[in-house]
Amino acid sequence: MAAKQPPPLMKKHSQTDLISQVLGNEIKFAVREPLGLRVWQLLSAVMFSGVAIMALAFPDQLYDAVFDEESVSSKTPIRLYGGALLSISLIMWNALYTAEKVIIRWTLLMEACYFAVQFLVTTVSLVESSRTATGAMLLLVSRALFILISIYYYYQVGRRPKKV
Repeated sequence: MAAKQPPPLMKKHSQTDLISQVLGNEIKFAVREPLGLRVWQLLSAVMFSGVAIMALAFPDQLYDAVFDEESVSSKTPIRLYGGALLSISLIMWNALYTAEKVIIRWTLLMEACYFAVQFLVTTVSLVESSRTATGAMLLLVSRALFILISIYYYYQVGRRPKKV
């Protein structure tokens, strides 16, 4: 009588494979990125870092570039602004290296909210002072454009993939 052969052993998943599947990190769960998303993330991270460094190191020049005034009464608020921007830029640099949909969407939403608040604060400041500075107007136009781009990518990343 022939001995019955045991069934072949199936490949056992490693613990990290199981964790990846539970957390949604497996490659089949990766987001399909819209065209230009990574370029926008890189540009945003560089832009936030550059303005943060300028606000920390040269607060008078940053204020003068935006509001066309010679000096500001206190450098502390501008330096605090630079510190906040530096924190945001660190988040953006880290988001550049992730493939997780939720993290990408949150950073895009954070960016859009930041630009919207900056747009509103600059607009109110210009209305209160009843003047129009060229730098401030350029800032408003660029912020409106950046809001639109960030919202566009936010919704594109959040779209459900088409079924094939």
